[in-house]
Amino acid sequence: MNKEEWIEAALPNYIVTNPALQEEISGLSQKDQKDQIRWAFEDEAEALNIETWELALNFSGKPEEEVRALRFAVHKEAAEALDMDWEEYCALNAVEA
Repeated sequence: MNKEEWIEAALPNYIVTNPALQEEISGLSQKDQKDQIRWAFEDEAEALNIETWELALNFSGKPEEEVRALRFAVHKEAAEALDMDWEEYCALNAVEA
C-alpha cells in the first residue's frame, strides 16, 4: 500500500472515533460526507503536527510494531530521496532512529 491508500483505508476507522463529526455530517450526501471526513482527518494530523499518512497508520488496525516499521521505512526513504544524512534527518523530523 502507498501513503494515499493508507489514508483511504484509515478514514472508516477514524470516523467511528468521532461521533460529533458523524452527527454533524449526517445530513450531507455521501460524497460531501467523505470530503468532510477527509478534511477533519487532515486537520487532526495538522493539529498533532504529523503527516496525514502518519495519522493514517494510527488508524490502520496494524500492530504497533508494524506501524513503527512502516513509519521508519517511509522516513528512511524520504531521507534517501533528499540525500540527507540519516541522523540529521531524524533530528530535523523528530524521528526516533
